[in-house]
Amino acid sequence: MSTAKHAPGYVPNAAYSQEDWDEVSDNPEWTEEDFRKARPFAEAFPALAEALRRARGPQKSPKKIPVTIRLDQGIVEAFKATGPGWQTRMNDVLRDAAQNLLRERMGT
Repeated sequence: MSTAKHAPGYVPNAAYSQEDWDEVSDNPEWTEEDFRKARPFAEAFPALAEALRRARGPQKSPKKIPVTIRLDQGIVEAFKATGPGWQTRMNDVLRDAAQNLLRERMGT
């Protein structure tokens, strides 16, 4: 356990220990001078700010919807074993199955 003076405000919890708190407790309060010197993120890190602006945003018209479904463990494991993109492959199989069901119902 750290022997450093504990910063005020530490509340014991599972997210971080007293040692974690002590490690960052020497972070000083900002002064008026610090606030005067502060610059907007985009000004201080223009390249990073531009990269964040270019990041993909939400879909304009979502094509997929989130659902909760219970599947056999073996089915999920089999798809996961195929590696990254397994959810897309599962979606493709389900799409094909749905189309086959519709064709059967239509009698074609």
